[in-house]
Amino acid sequence: MTRQERLLAELETYSGVDDAEERNRLAMVKLLTKPGAFSRAHFIPGHFTASCYIVDGEGRLLLHHHRRLDRWLQMGGHVEADELPHDAALREGAEESGLNDLAILGDGIFDLDVHTIPAAKGEPDHDHFDVRYVARTRAPHAIAIDRGESNELAWFTLDRAAELMPGPESQRVIRKIRERSLF
Repeated sequence: MTRQERLLAELETYSGVDDAEERNRLAMVKLLTKPGAFSRAHFIPGHFTASCYIVDGEGRLLLHHHRRLDRWLQMGGHVEADELPHDAALREGAEESGLNDLAILGDGIFDLDVHTIPAAKGEPDHDHFDVRYVARTRAPHAIAIDRGESNELAWFTLDRAAELMPGPESQRVIRKIRERSLF
């Protein structure tokens, strides 16, 4: 089974919790019909990325202050080579947090979001079709900042994370983490 076929199968069994997430799911299914959907050079409409929301056993969420975007975000980035999105999420989570014990929680995909990335580094505005996961660490004290990616790296309560990430897509994820008691 190809990477596209695997992700398509996962997306077909996933149900968004609201209209926005369901629109994101349908947009991702449509993108998978196009060649290059995982390529960083695929700008119209965009390409797949993967995110990792990292939680600990104390009800906290790890966020980093993204250097380029100048805002607090979950860990995440581009899906590389022949990676599956959950593998990319774990790799990006480890690279950006320094945590090497991350384990995906739940049944796989946790959330779906499509968002626009502003033009930079010779790339035009384009969309990231972000497949999101939640992972847990058992060693929250072992975080290590990657200064190439982040201005700051810190643990926050869900209430504080919601203040720092006020967008509806982030609020939806934080609400799901809270409702599913993923600590």
